[in-house]
Amino acid sequence: MTTAPAPSPEVSEEVRALIETLHVTGQRLEELTAGEVDTVANREGKPFLLRRAQDHQRVSVAAKQSAILNALPAHIALLDAQGRIVAVNTAWCRFGNANSLTGPVPGLGLNYLDLCDGAEGLDSAPAHAAAAGIRSVLHAQAPSFTMEYACHAPTEPHWFQMSVTPLFEDHPNGVVVMHLDISARKAAEDRIVYLNRVYATLSGINTLIVRVRDRDTLFSEACRVAVEAGGFQMALIGTVDRDTQRVALVASSGVDAAFGAALAGHFASLGSGAAGNAVVARVISENKRVVVNELQNNPAMVFEKVYAERGVNSMAILPLILVGQTVGLLTLYASEPDFFRDEELKLLDELACDVAFAMDHIDKQERIDYLVYYDVLTGLANQHLFLERLAQYMQNAASAGHQLAVYLIDLERFKNINDSLGQAAGDALLRQAAQWLTHNVGDATLFARLGADHFAAVLPVVQHADDVARFLEGKREAFQEHPFLVGDAVLRVAIKVGSALFPRDGADAASLFKNAEAALKQAKARGEPYLLYTPAMTAAVANKVALENQLRLALDRGEFVLHYQPKVNLATGAMTSAEALLRWNDPRTGLVPPGQFIPVLEETGLIHAVGRWALRQAIADYLRWRAAGLAVVRIAVNVSPLQLRNRNFIDEVRKAISIDPHAQDGVELEITESLIMEDVKHSIASLQAIRTMGLTVAIDDFGTGFSSLSYLAKFPVDTLKIDRSFVLDMTESPEGLALVSTIINLAHALRLKVVAEGVDSEDQLRLLRVLGCDEMQGYLFSQPVPSAVFEAKYLVPSAVN
Repeated sequence: MTTAPAPSPEVSEEVRALIETLHVTGQRLEELTAGEVDTVANREGKPFLLRRAQDHQRVSVAAKQSAILNALPAHIALLDAQGRIVAVNTAWCRFGNANSLTGPVPGLGLNYLDLCDGAEGLDSAPAHAAAAGIRSVLHAQAPSFTMEYACHAPTEPHWFQMSVTPLFEDHPNGVVVMHLDISARKAAEDRIVYLNRVYATLSGINTLIVRVRDRDTLFSEACRVAVEAGGFQMALIGTVDRDTQRVALVASSGVDAAFGAALAGHFASLGSGAAGNAVVARVISENKRVVVNELQNNPAMVFEKVYAERGVNSMAILPLILVGQTVGLLTLYASEPDFFRDEELKLLDELACDVAFAMDHIDKQERIDYLVYYDVLTGLANQHLFLERLAQYMQNAASAGHQLAVYLIDLERFKNINDSLGQAAGDALLRQAAQWLTHNVGDATLFARLGADHFAAVLPVVQHADDVARFLEGKREAFQEHPFLVGDAVLRVAIKVGSALFPRDGADAASLFKNAEAALKQAKARGEPYLLYTPAMTAAVANKVALENQLRLALDRGEFVLHYQPKVNLATGAMTSAEALLRWNDPRTGLVPPGQFIPVLEETGLIHAVGRWALRQAIADYLRWRAAGLAVVRIAVNVSPLQLRNRNFIDEVRKAISIDPHAQDGVELEITESLIMEDVKHSIASLQAIRTMGLTVAIDDFGTGFSSLSYLAKFPVDTLKIDRSFVLDMTESPEGLALVSTIINLAHALRLKVVAEGVDSEDQLRLLRVLGCDEMQGYLFSQPVPSAVFEAKYLVPSAVN
């Protein structure tokens, strides 16, 4: 900065003279106006402010500025060029008095720069930064300076924003230092960070729930998400035994081996009463979460020292509740004190509900999967799973270059035993027979129960064809000599067996199984104890060819007819729709059971032509009844697997309903569950196209296929039909009833209508009503009847003209 040159003596003398003149003039004006005038003006209107007024104005301006500064919530101090505090506002004084700063005006006269420079300990870094910032403004190196810092005052911690600006913009001979308390803002920012962490945990675990299929993955991944995405220091899940109340630690993340072992031991002690007053025990007994936002120096905590060592300050234990009972615990640990507050806890309660729902969903899915693949009575595989395993064994045999044998086993006189000793005795015999087979013949994965008294087995390695008969003979005799104790009776049971050899008797699982079945039928028909399949047994194929020719003629001659079976609303008893069922009216033998000719239609491909006829006939009947003024209902038409696989099927449906604008209102297509699952993407596309045309879609025989619940939610369908086998089992066992209830609840959760098939008794009807099933179909209301009978008996004139 350059220094201006000193004025000359003549100029200085002139300035002194002017000042003296102004002083005398001001005094005289004050005397002439008697102190009543503040300002006078000359003839040109130029004003002259008298000294008293000048003093008053200066005081007034200073008072206004002081009032403004004192009204501000910020702590404000004015520093001179050396950094001394020369003035402070009221907020500064209040803060200084509250924090034990000495003097009538706290801090006044202190050198603020020296104070900051001398800071030590935790607060030294921000104090030194503040001093550097103030100097940068005092020395005109920066136009201003701003920083945020934590101030752990004696009363309570605070966050401040400090801003430094020049006292005068034209020359920096002092600065204004303002400290604004931003503690509330920082606290809000921290809460947002905490909430975002909880949101991240909730989002991550909910995404996991959609795709997970087993409990172990659900638990371990949920803990991982909580730690990695949610930023929690530790997370763990324990399951609660409903009978003993013992807790088992099943998953964790962020927990080292030593602490995990200590937790597991602590949880195991809960059921014994050793820790009956523990926090965890309270969560289980009261079904309520427990939150501890200050873990350290908390003697009530069992692991207080561990928490202190790991820097854990907050903990939330969330109950996982199903049907009003805590079945698991989700525990989250945070390093921040006072982490879990109301907003976070609302989200975490939602998270706990979601995890509990996922546990229930997985349990039900596993139950359904088990019923799809296993026989409930014996625990053996059912036919579906057996054929899958057989295909794998055949692949292994082909790769290894050896043979394989399939056995189908029939228990003789089982019906007599069941009828004479009762169903419980029959069930006991079947369980014991399954146990004998698995203990004396091979691993349980080699067996299946196919039906009431039918079993299947695979011998995965056969070196010579003669081994099949030798193995079979030895095991058959041992089985028949074994005494089965059923109640008070000792039973010895004979068996008949049919066997087929791979690759000689079949190149795939289905054909090999079918040929073994043919051998069993021949053994039963001839009275032989066992038979190995031979090509001679294919004589039945000739009969099938003849039947195929008859079916082709039947289509040409119009021998196929539709019978209609009503579907009834369980609440009102009113008919809601009907299913069109294909029948063959053979002029030589009369009506042929569908089981005798529909498989042949499928095998020969005739089902395409017959299926097209059935759809068109159902539409024609519907339109005829509608035109006659009858109160028509929607007609359900079954779709065969071959039809849905046909790429032209959608066009065929579109063409069939194009004959009348009302045709689409009268048709529903029923498609079996297993068929839909064969090609999920194609099925979804086909179903969407069908519904776009205005038709409704029902999944037929639900529970017999291989549906994944995640796919079921995606299928564009309207109705779910419970297979008749489940309806029958519903009155036979608690498991059957539970399964039907699960299917109904699942369908309603997906907003699907539920129809129970094969309802033949009042007991079944009563249970279905209790379970909330929507509709039923079965002999209890009506068997399938010809169209004329259906029209006369069930269709009444419409109330709408």
